[in-house]
Amino acid sequence: MSGMASDQNNSSQDGYIPHYLQKEDPFASKLSREADIIAGFYLTIIGILSTLGNGYVIFMSSKRKKKLRPAEIMTVNLAVCDLGISVVGKPFSIISFFSHRWMFGWIGCRWYGWAGFFFGCGSLITMTAVSLDRYLKICHLSYGTWLKRHHAFICLAIIWAYAMFWATVPFAGVGNYAPEPFGTSCTLDWWLAQASVAGQAFVLSILFFCLLFPTAVIVFSYVKIILKVKSSTKEVAHYDTRIQNSHILEMKLTKVAMLICAGFLIAWIPYAVVSVWSAFGQPDSVPIQFSVIPTLLAKSAAMYNPIIYQVIDCRFACCRPGGLKTKSSSKKSRTYTISAHRDSAAMDETQLE
Repeated sequence: MSGMASDQNNSSQDGYIPHYLQKEDPFASKLSREADIIAGFYLTIIGILSTLGNGYVIFMSSKRKKKLRPAEIMTVNLAVCDLGISVVGKPFSIISFFSHRWMFGWIGCRWYGWAGFFFGCGSLITMTAVSLDRYLKICHLSYGTWLKRHHAFICLAIIWAYAMFWATVPFAGVGNYAPEPFGTSCTLDWWLAQASVAGQAFVLSILFFCLLFPTAVIVFSYVKIILKVKSSTKEVAHYDTRIQNSHILEMKLTKVAMLICAGFLIAWIPYAVVSVWSAFGQPDSVPIQFSVIPTLLAKSAAMYNPIIYQVIDCRFACCRPGGLKTKSSSKKSRTYTISAHRDSAAMDETQLE
C-alpha cells in the first residue's frame, strides 16, 4: 500500500484523496454479496458466449486464411480483440465478484486495467478502420480496385501499435490504473483529473484519442454513406440485375458494420459518461451502486458481434438462390465478415461508378 501511495503522490497534492486511498482495503467489495454473485453469473454467461462466438469466427476464418480479403482481415482482427477481452480480462473479474473482493492485488489490478483498455481500444480503432473502408467502398468506388492484402496488414500493425501506446502510457508516470469504486474491478484512473492539471491532461488525451476522435470518424463515415445511398438509389435502378445485386449486397454488409459499431458504442457510452463525470464532476458524486451498471454493460460489448455475424449469415443463406436447399454448401462458404462479396464485386462496383 505504501508503494501505491508513492505512485499516486499527485493524487493528494490539491487536497483531493481518491476513493482507493481513503480506505485501508480498496479491493473490498462495496456491493452486497448477493449483488456480487449476480454480477459474477452475468459475466460468466457473457464470457462464455463471447469466447465461443469469437473463437468460432476466428476458427472459420482460419480455414480460408489465404483467401481472406482486406476487409475480412479487419473483421477477424475485431474478433481477436473481443476474444482477448473475454479470455484475458473476464476471468479476473468473475473470480473477484464471486469472492466478494478483488483477489489479485495492485499488480493484477494494473494488468487487468491494461488488458481491458488495450483490447477495448483495439476494437474501437478496428471499427474505425472498418467504417472508413465502408465509406471509401460506397462513396469512392474505385478504392476497392487498388486495396490489397498487404495494405490491410499494415493497417493492423498501426491499430495494434496505437492501442499499445495508449494502454501503456499510464505506466510512464502520467496516469495509472486503479480499482473501481465498487472494489471488484479495475480501470483507468479517471480520478487523477480531480487531483492535478497533469491528471486532467492525461484524461482528456485518453478521451479524445481513444473515444471522441474514433467515434467522430465512424459517425462521419456512416452519415456520408447514408447520403450517398439516398442520392444513388435511382441511378442504380438503371443498371443490369448483376450490378444491382452487387450494390444491394454492399448495402447490406454496410448495415452490418453499422450495427456492430452501434452495439459497441451503446455498450460503452454509458461507461464513458460515468467516467467523465468521475473525472470532472463533483468528487465521489457517482453512487457506487450506480457505477457498477455501466461497467457491466461495457463488458458485454464483446458478445454482440458474433451474434450479428450469425444472424446476417443466416439471412443471406435464405436469400441465396435455392434457399435452404444449398444449406450444406452455404456452411462451407460462411465468412462471418463485413465484406464477403464475390471476387467480381470490385469490378462490378467500378462498373457501377
